[in-house]
Amino acid sequence: MEIVFGTWHWAVSGFLIGMVMLLLIYFGKSFGMSSNLRTMCTMAGAGKFSDFFKFDWREQKWSLAVVLGAFVGGFIAFYFLSNGTGVNINSDTVSQLQTLGIEAPNGKLMPDAIFSMETLQTPKGFAILLIGGLLIGFGTRYAGGCTSGHAISGLSNFQLPSLVAVIGFFIGGLLMAHYILPIIFKTA
Repeated sequence: MEIVFGTWHWAVSGFLIGMVMLLLIYFGKSFGMSSNLRTMCTMAGAGKFSDFFKFDWREQKWSLAVVLGAFVGGFIAFYFLSNGTGVNINSDTVSQLQTLGIEAPNGKLMPDAIFSMETLQTPKGFAILLIGGLLIGFGTRYAGGCTSGHAISGLSNFQLPSLVAVIGFFIGGLLMAHYILPIIFKTA
């Protein structure tokens, strides 16, 4: 059962993602998570308030299955296909986090120093999540899609804007990890 409960080799996951992308290309569809938020807002009636949400959401309802699948798949993986060891982080990453005053998540997906309810109730924690959320929302619209849409769907369709966006994502991630994060979490 280790093949089910353990971490899959990147080649297996890559092959499966490639097969899904071939199916989507065959049916003339594209993959991305951020467009689903627009579809859900349109379904809720946001078109009454903004022209951005005025489109036929029924053409995009198939992609809502991706969101549902992410929730259901995550639930099944966590509660039924997990061996209980949690997430293992590289020891170098743990030591780098500790120099910033961030304790290792110890098997959890996210560190409490950033993503706990106690942190959210502090002005600094609230500001980090609010500003980060706004930047991600703006960046997703400005770039014309999210990381999964560009990196998986856009690159598989040989779209030059997706290549530029993915390069930008990597540069932004490196700048954040090496320069901005140490400023935000500088210990006194």
